Amino acid sequence: MKKKVATFATAALLSASFSTSAFASTYTVQKGDTLSSIAKKHNTTIDQLKSLNNLTTDFLASNQKLKVAQSTAPAVSKKAAAASTLPQAVQAYTVVQGDNLSKIAAKHGIKLADLIAWNNLKSDIIYPGQSLKVSASSTAPLKAPAEEAPPAPAPAPSQNNNQTTYIVKSGDSLSRIASQFGTTVQQLQSLNNLKSDLIYAGQSLLVNGQGKPAAEQKPSVNDQVTNTDLPLLNEALKLIGTPYQYGGSSINAFDCSGFIYYVFNKAGKAINRLSSEGYYSRSYYVDTPQPGDLVFFENTYKPGISHMGIYIGDNQFIHASTSNGVMITKLSDAYYQKHFDGFKRFY
Repeated sequence: MKKKVATFATAALLSASFSTSAFASTYTVQKGDTLSSIAKKHNTTIDQLKSLNNLTTDFLASNQKLKVAQSTAPAVSKKAAAASTLPQAVQAYTVVQGDNLSKIAAKHGIKLADLIAWNNLKSDIIYPGQSLKVSASSTAPLKAPAEEAPPAPAPAPSQNNNQTTYIVKSGDSLSRIASQFGTTVQQLQSLNNLKSDLIYAGQSLLVNGQGKPAAEQKPSVNDQVTNTDLPLLNEALKLIGTPYQYGGSSINAFDCSGFIYYVFNKAGKAINRLSSEGYYSRSYYVDTPQPGDLVFFENTYKPGISHMGIYIGDNQFIHASTSNGVMITKLSDAYYQKHFDGFKRFY
């Protein structure tokens, strides 16, 4: 009996020892943290933090868990070592409170369509604690249900095999492209796995018809997104390059809230002229943002809500910036991800 107790105690001690050495120290991200500040705090480097946590961007979210010390796990058998390398082929992310698919895609520098495809999602609903794949396999692809759509656009079944590629130009819409190639908007959406009518200049689309694609056009700074079916975005995109002026709310110059006031009223959605804080208090949070929703930022030039813009999809927003006037910016931009508050929608 004593021998059995001693054996059990020894096993428990070894198990505890293995558990202690098998995991790296962790740090919970606080609001305002950056990879640079965390690296300095823990005497490491940004590159080491990225490598240790399989990060592909500098985007951090509040309450995100980060490893801050290299694991010193004891040697294991070849079989165990081989097994331990399998999950590393695909990065995983655990959903936290306040997350949405767009925010997660921006955080990991991936496309929203890829995130949906890799996880075989049938809706935008996610929940805290859910594990999501945030990268493709670098070795062998994970097995997926037969009905899962591949992340890259796939041709829809058709008797017409004369498929070609068309590069979207500024001013294009799905209906215009469909007419040019003798097809329909629905067929274009199906052929390219599009979930909405939103397209952007420089985007490559599969088309199915007898027409020939026009010459490719390199998108300019002002041609990043186009969608003539959304009046709000269409009005906003017309204003790219308009200079910034504090208190401005006319076509001559805008500040961030003046830009919102002008665009919404121009698109037929009457709102009063308020500050960013005023619009913030007259809107509600959304977990799954749609093009045309509001995006808010805090603690930029003053404490609290201090900047805003309009979400245009593909992890981008359009806004009146103090440096460049009306412009399109990615949510993964280091400055804006640090001050990001959330997506909201007018009541």
